[in-house]
Amino acid sequence: MTLSPVFSHPPQVALRLGYLVLVPFVLGAALVWIVRSDVQPHVAAGFSAYAGVVVAFLGGVHWGLGLREEYPPHGLFGWGAVPPIAAVIAITMPAYAGLVVHGVMLVVCYLVDRKVYPQHGASAWLTLRFRLSVIGSLACFVGAAALSAA
Repeated sequence: MTLSPVFSHPPQVALRLGYLVLVPFVLGAALVWIVRSDVQPHVAAGFSAYAGVVVAFLGGVHWGLGLREEYPPHGLFGWGAVPPIAAVIAITMPAYAGLVVHGVMLVVCYLVDRKVYPQHGASAWLTLRFRLSVIGSLACFVGAAALSAA
């Protein structure tokens, strides 16, 4: 059962908050390059934890889509559990590796969402999702590069 579109376009508050979510990504990627070496592991751990929370949130969106339907496809809930599990694994890894996992998961989540969102009336969110995913994943990869270079 497909419902009517969630929104014909994301509301302004969602756009603003979505872009605000990028600040810790960009800041984290910059800081791991410029902080002292004794502080870098703490900055990297915080950056990885933040990225993990965002990745986990993306799985939760699928649960939200499923909750809107009387007979949701089981795949929504199954996939919705994957990002938080991947995020926890990545957070427990050394940050140079965990940030790569987070970056890859941001890309994978977007690719899954490109298929799922239209089926559930959320196509209008894909432009925002693309922009956030590109910047977030690039920040993770840039941060991982700084840690690998150290």
